[in-house]
Amino acid sequence: MDMPKYAALQKVRDGKRTYAVTPRIPGGFIKPDKLIKIAEVTKKYKGVLKMTSGQRIMITGLKAEDVEKIWEELDMEPAVKSPYSVKNVEMCPATFCKRMKQDSLRLGMRLEKRFYAAEAPNRTKIGVAGCRNACGSVHSKDIGVIGTKDEGYVVVAGGSAGFHPRLSDRIASDLTEDEAFIMVETIYEYYNNNAEFGTKLGHFIDEISIEKFRNDVMELFNENLSKNKDKVLE
Repeated sequence: MDMPKYAALQKVRDGKRTYAVTPRIPGGFIKPDKLIKIAEVTKKYKGVLKMTSGQRIMITGLKAEDVEKIWEELDMEPAVKSPYSVKNVEMCPATFCKRMKQDSLRLGMRLEKRFYAAEAPNRTKIGVAGCRNACGSVHSKDIGVIGTKDEGYVVVAGGSAGFHPRLSDRIASDLTEDEAFIMVETIYEYYNNNAEFGTKLGHFIDEISIEKFRNDVMELFNENLSKNKDKVLE
């Protein structure tokens, strides 16, 4: 049987293949009825639920022939459509947290809506946090946005927690919400247009140097900011 669509192959045991599916749950926020639906479908197809580090729920232990039916019954989009895309936008609770300095949840949802399944040279993660605690490991994300008390937002880039761990580099500070949104757009645009296919953002920055990356991105950012100065971003 061919590989089922929007499913990940799990460990093969005794020659038996099982798969996992992960529905899209923006920011990790989900309505009770939808959560119940996930549980019901999982029980019906004898799967196992796993709370992922990416603020989603994965259903594991599934048979290949059941995957298409499971997606139909869930009536949800897949969390990841391609490994070469923006994988997810991870967010701290922000609005609901006593430590919040900026209402970053609103910005996080804007970014999630904009970048869901957006193509990229390699898997790309975006993190958004409302204070310098940077919950959600924002500094290990490809692009990170961090709220501060007085200055607005800081944007960082190049973080990774994978095979080759890398701490992110600060790209810009003192940004408003709209400016932070445009900065993320700019970093994504520059990465997409200049990095070779298969190259992670952090590796790309190391290849060209952080100085060149930051200077080129700031130049492009100022151009994009000028284009959007009279627009209200949706």
